[in-house]
Amino acid sequence: MENISTPAELKEAIALLEAKKSVHFQEMRANFFLAYEYLKPANLIKSTIKEISSSPDLFNNIFNVAIGLVAGYLSKRAIFIGSSNSKSRKLLGLILQLGVTNLIVNAPNALKSFVQDIFSKSKKEIKSD
Repeated sequence: MENISTPAELKEAIALLEAKKSVHFQEMRANFFLAYEYLKPANLIKSTIKEISSSPDLFNNIFNVAIGLVAGYLSKRAIFIGSSNSKSRKLLGLILQLGVTNLIVNAPNALKSFVQDIFSKSKKEIKSD
């Protein structure tokens, strides 16, 4: 900055600094409102859904986990029909559910081929009748 020697130069420098301050304040305010809009829960959910839908690997992983959880729960319910007060049966059911879920999550292609085999066998049986 230059040396200020007259009151007119001082007033001019003050006016310049106040203009800069106003511009910086407006930029900071605009950035604050952008951050505020971005951090709204609805916008966070929207951006997360867009990210999930744009990434096929992430979508497949979430889908495989969901299928694994459902299959594990259904297998537990299919084997242990009805409610049981036995803690050992409940523990066995939880272990079965965890095992099926892990199997499906870690090897989703095995489930797909198993389901395809079942449907192909049922189609062959229908055609042969």
